[in-house]
Amino acid sequence: MTKERKVASEAEANAEAPVPSDARDDAATFDSEDGAAAPHQKDDANRLSSSVGDYLKAIWLLAGDGVAGTGEIARELGVTAPSVTAMLSKMSGAELVSYSPYRGASLTPAGRREALRLVRRHLLLEMFMVTQLGFGWDEVHQEAELMEHVVSDVFAERLAKHLDDPEFDPHGYPIPRIDGSVPVAPTTPLTDLAVGGRFRVHRLMTRDRAVLSYLESRAVEPGAELVLRSLEPGGNLLHLEFVSIGNGARGRKVALSRELASLVLGENLTN
Repeated sequence: MTKERKVASEAEANAEAPVPSDARDDAATFDSEDGAAAPHQKDDANRLSSSVGDYLKAIWLLAGDGVAGTGEIARELGVTAPSVTAMLSKMSGAELVSYSPYRGASLTPAGRREALRLVRRHLLLEMFMVTQLGFGWDEVHQEAELMEHVVSDVFAERLAKHLDDPEFDPHGYPIPRIDGSVPVAPTTPLTDLAVGGRFRVHRLMTRDRAVLSYLESRAVEPGAELVLRSLEPGGNLLHLEFVSIGNGARGRKVALSRELASLVLGENLTN
């Protein structure tokens, strides 16, 4: 999710080489009197570093409660695979992740709590910027990245109350609740729709500004309802027509590549 953010150093590392400086710096945030991680201390100064938080968020957004591969995490964060390996080893020692070399990492209960805390902050900030400050939905991700690590939990909960406790952000991502539960959302990709099928858009699985701007310009956004009219021979281009009234695009036609359509999740309304 956070390709714009890079860990400060990406020194090459392996079992015999020095640990990258990004992992060394973040390892310091794990130290406490008993050597254990302390992600939930009341003093925000003792919170996990922003880099560690980014790893936790990346694992959650990539795999949820499953396993995120080392390569996937590296691509998501824009860092090298050796740096990811070194960091995951440190985070495993701090009991934030369960890590298996060559397989990947999953979140421990402590890691999951911290990941959801950060994701909740991030998505609430995005919702506030879009609905209250007039930001475009393609602008908010990077701004929220800068703020999520510095606002307090008290501020985040005041923000949630101000926004009437939204369950989804402007892109349709579920906003984790304060109790750690996550709203359930439809996950059917638009590419699964058969010709003649009707589909309601719920979520856009991308943070790429160019892609978001492109989809917005064509009114492909949460709440839109479309019918798949035809497929290009070979199935690589979907010809769609809007049938909903809410977004003002009823009757409008749009063509999406299969690659773009795969990023659009929602609900098949055909049955």
